[in-house]
Amino acid sequence: PKTDIVFLKVHKSASSTVMNILFRFGETHNLTFAFPRGGGFQLYYPYHFLARFVHGFSPRSPRRFNILCHHMRFLQPEVQKVVPSSAVYFTILRNPVQLMESSFVYYKAASAFSRVRSLEEFLSQPYRYYDPASGDRHYARNLITFDFGFNPDGDASPERVQLMLKAIEASFDFVLISEYFDESMVLLKELLCWDLDSVVSFPLNSRDSSTRSTLPDWAVEKLKAWNRLDWEIYTHFNRTFWERIDRAVGRERMRREVRALRARQAELARTCLQGTGSVGPKDIKDSSLRPLQYGGARILGYNLKQGLDPELERTCRRLVTPELQYSSLLYKKQFPPPAP
Repeated sequence: PKTDIVFLKVHKSASSTVMNILFRFGETHNLTFAFPRGGGFQLYYPYHFLARFVHGFSPRSPRRFNILCHHMRFLQPEVQKVVPSSAVYFTILRNPVQLMESSFVYYKAASAFSRVRSLEEFLSQPYRYYDPASGDRHYARNLITFDFGFNPDGDASPERVQLMLKAIEASFDFVLISEYFDESMVLLKELLCWDLDSVVSFPLNSRDSSTRSTLPDWAVEKLKAWNRLDWEIYTHFNRTFWERIDRAVGRERMRREVRALRARQAELARTCLQGTGSVGPKDIKDSSLRPLQYGGARILGYNLKQGLDPELERTCRRLVTPELQYSSLLYKKQFPPPAP
């Protein structure tokens, strides 16, 4: 199994669920993580990543870490200073239409969104609300492009788009697609030589459907034009994703693998969870399993069954531990506080 990994955590793209998979794998195999200095949760995002943002990194004795997966704005020459040269680079993308709808709810306080009642209102005249000079502009335009390290207000000419796609392909070994999450996990398992249980997951950081809305067709077209760079990146990698599946797995085997993955997830849900699945934040009984609530979204979580044996309880708890709590736990393990 491959143990040196760089995961670019693109916002609002099921990336918290992927992060949980990486946390569990890293913990099980005693791997080291490139944590933000001081144990924060983001690598000084939205600044471009620098090696010195990583806790325990020193240019005089460069220490390599196995897994880099916290939020960052990608800058490969700096990333290469903190991970082994053998590291596998991957990321996951989401359709920019759903991504922006999610971003609008989650980052409602962002300067571009704070003065509008709805995403439609913003899209009807975005330049009235959007300021390219504001520090949080990326939440409102080409968020994928920004996370990859490019200019979200850049020119969308075919030449520039091609250069950007080539740069991403040169840096990343593969790109997953969140709309095909189970297929993505099968592909991840194949390309990293992991076993099935390593890529099993429950959806984390997902929001209650009451805060979701469907955009009218005119707004969808406006959004695609407004986020043109994101749309180009997504459509390109959505296509190459299926080409990669045909090469690496084949459609027939993919169907079998997805069935096996879903069966295992259903089995773990029956074993671990109270009720049938996720619940609203007020209904989560164990406060240590309550995800951070942010913006206008209601982020769902889980309740574990009572009376599980200790080993099983540990497995189940890891599957449903929200990102911030799990990150803190692993940070303390890797950098134990000095004894009083």
